[in-house]
Amino acid sequence: MASVLLVEDDPVIRVRLIDVLSRHDHVVRSSPYGFEALREVTRQPPDAVVLDLGLPDLDGVDVLRMLRSISQVPVLVATARDDEAEIIRLLNAGADDYLVKPFSGGQLAARLGAVLRRSAAVGRPGAPETAPRAGAIRVGGLTIDRQARSVSLDGGELRLTRREFDLLAYLAERADRVVPRRRVLADVWRQSYVEEQTLDVHVSSLRRKLGERASRPRYLHTVRGVGIKLVTPR
Repeated sequence: MASVLLVEDDPVIRVRLIDVLSRHDHVVRSSPYGFEALREVTRQPPDAVVLDLGLPDLDGVDVLRMLRSISQVPVLVATARDDEAEIIRLLNAGADDYLVKPFSGGQLAARLGAVLRRSAAVGRPGAPETAPRAGAIRVGGLTIDRQARSVSLDGGELRLTRREFDLLAYLAERADRVVPRRRVLADVWRQSYVEEQTLDVHVSSLRRKLGERASRPRYLHTVRGVGIKLVTPR
């Protein structure tokens, strides 16, 4: 049995889908509005979201992006368009799977079951992408001790704010890998919505404390249009 948040504004379709999902032993909550659905995810996270794109208050793709900024809950998107560009747009925005309208109740249940199984295989919804490593983390001359919440660079202590430490430790645990910006915000800030500019401000502050500039990065590298990575200096 899984808890499912159904986001669908058409009352007839909503009732039908609630019936289908309930008959497959899911506990269903529903909302016709995007903003309300976002509040529901933060208030009581579901195991999965079924998201219609044609909502009265927000574009469904915007809802999907906002969901991805606050949670890694599996999202199954219902769309009326089946062209490749639309599907790529949905998957890039964070959809786990999609259904093209019209679809049967059996198809919905099967797709949702597959999404839930994949989610169970990689961990609970909303969990960070990778579990923190125990002990000190070393990246080049950086040593980050999560337990003591201390950082040193080439043997000298760095004085970081709480959020700067969390951000640096998060990136260090994924050293030499590009992490998408929205993933960083979702996992480090863990708030209902955070502007991407907030991340830019913290990255800029960390760069100053690491003694580097955006034009000549040593540890913190940004990959335009993709994300951020902490690298081991060559």
